[in-house]
Amino acid sequence: MVTCWKHSEASMEDPRCMHCGPISSSWIPHKLLWGGLAATLLIVIIALGVTAHLGLQHKTQSSLQVVRIPDDTSGFINQSALIDKHNNIVTYSVTSHVNHTSTVIFDMRHGLVCYKPDNQESCFLRQMETLDYKNVQSQLNKSEQQVSQVCLVGNETEKHTEFFGVLPGSRVDASTLQEPLQSLCQQASVYWTRRSDGPGKQRLIYFCIDICFPSNICVSVCFYYLPE
Repeated sequence: MVTCWKHSEASMEDPRCMHCGPISSSWIPHKLLWGGLAATLLIVIIALGVTAHLGLQHKTQSSLQVVRIPDDTSGFINQSALIDKHNNIVTYSVTSHVNHTSTVIFDMRHGLVCYKPDNQESCFLRQMETLDYKNVQSQLNKSEQQVSQVCLVGNETEKHTEFFGVLPGSRVDASTLQEPLQSLCQQASVYWTRRSDGPGKQRLIYFCIDICFPSNICVSVCFYYLPE
């Protein structure tokens, strides 16, 4: 019985002895190795974060194009275009010579154009047409060249006017629109429009917005209310 007890006691001491020999000396470089790997990984993560931040900043800067457009009064219309190539969306902010800024969104993914005049709580929708796709694509292609400012020459720019009538009883719930149209029109009344030859003498033009594209094409888009 005594012999078995002593053997059991010795076996309890063995684990303590196992941590006191040469194994302890090999554990120290093992710890240093993992510490070095952790430090290297931290440096790589920081470097990737800085690179991603600089890349995003560069992308944001290159996606904004500012255009100065000469108008018929020998002044200039300031226009900026924010390009979202991932979603195929171009957003124009157009400031006239009387400091009225209107917003126009070309959403190629959903085939819609949305107009939001500065001095009105209304948005106006229409379907994109073939020429719209062509003009917006020229803007998307131009953004790859990282052009930050362009001044269009008046006598080299093709200009024309388009008329759209606001359809009666065509109000749209802004919550049914996709972004960024929903954010633009969430506090406004939204209406569908359709192309027309002109308002005629019995109708007054509601408002006009001038938009210019990098292809030296400027379009004056005018809206009016169709008769009930």
